[in-house]
Amino acid sequence: MHTPAILSVLGEDRVGIVAAIARVLAETDTNIEDIRQTIISGIFSMTMLVTVDEEKTPFDDLQRRLAEVGEEIGTQVTLQREDVFRFMHRI
Repeated sequence: MHTPAILSVLGEDRVGIVAAIARVLAETDTNIEDIRQTIISGIFSMTMLVTVDEEKTPFDDLQRRLAEVGEEIGTQVTLQREDVFRFMHRI
């Protein structure tokens, strides 16, 4: 089962943020479909549209792994299923 999801990362800019997140995604066969990032006054923000291969890694396990990496690198990392994200942000 392939699940589209929104991944967001927020924190103080530092070397290695993209690498740490991309490493987890590669290890779990999670594909990056689109990516946007910016740095404003030293604050790093990144949003990705990813596809999670839940046969390889259950969604909850990926959420946990990303949260752990976020803690290690001092960022806030959030992973939400795309349909849930879109439902929550409807007008």
